[in-house]
Amino acid sequence: MAFDIDKYTKTSTNVNWSDLDFEEFRTNPLPPDTLRSIRYMADVEYHTVCYLRDMLVTPSHRDADVTGFMTMWNREEFWHGEALSAVLAAHDITLEFDELKSKRLKLGWKDRLDPVKQSVLSNLVGKDFVAVHMIWGAANEWSAVAAYNRMADLEGHPILAELLRRIAKQEARHVAFYATQARERLGKSVVAQKFARFALSSFWGPVGSTIMDEAEVKHVMSHLMGGPDGRKAASQIDAHIAKMPGMEGLTIVNDSLDKRGIAA
Repeated sequence: MAFDIDKYTKTSTNVNWSDLDFEEFRTNPLPPDTLRSIRYMADVEYHTVCYLRDMLVTPSHRDADVTGFMTMWNREEFWHGEALSAVLAAHDITLEFDELKSKRLKLGWKDRLDPVKQSVLSNLVGKDFVAVHMIWGAANEWSAVAAYNRMADLEGHPILAELLRRIAKQEARHVAFYATQARERLGKSVVAQKFARFALSSFWGPVGSTIMDEAEVKHVMSHLMGGPDGRKAASQIDAHIAKMPGMEGLTIVNDSLDKRGIAA
């Protein structure tokens, strides 16, 4: 089924949590490990603007549908960060902009060079780069949906679970766009398939792994994707990716977990 970009841009909205009783967190607070994972998720959501920045120097920005989607996507992801930040605030944990800024500064030349590398690489590959961008985005969004739903199931906190499922619902619309675009573009180009397969198998890592300390990446991956149920969720993401044209047999999520020693 084709993704209706006009409908999406017209119905895009901030995730709502004003009707949820956050005072519940005062009497029924979340455990430290969960708050640590939420902090990671909030940081990643707030860094979405960096991914948008990098996209603007690639051929993707010349596609009207992609640009329209990415504009709304960036806005929705920002509000996901705001919602998660509100959960942290209910536990007296303040996520300051200066802290986010310091994380970006800590990346140093790597962060400043990312858009340059994206521009050079995408111009070498040409229009097939858009297909890589789309399958990469699909992999990240499938991961996000799985992560939010896993945390909702693991914690079982009624207020947190409702908020996370609302976020996951918006993330699922993001999946629909990326997956539709990826399937169509990969299906038209064997070159795009080969380049996308190489990029995913060689460079893909868990969402946030390029900006967060490795200790935090391992914590979140162990928390949400460790054990039999976590690995089941990881395998479902891999299965979605493997159904894309030319991606048969890829297991990038499980491979990333194995690389980090996350117990199955």
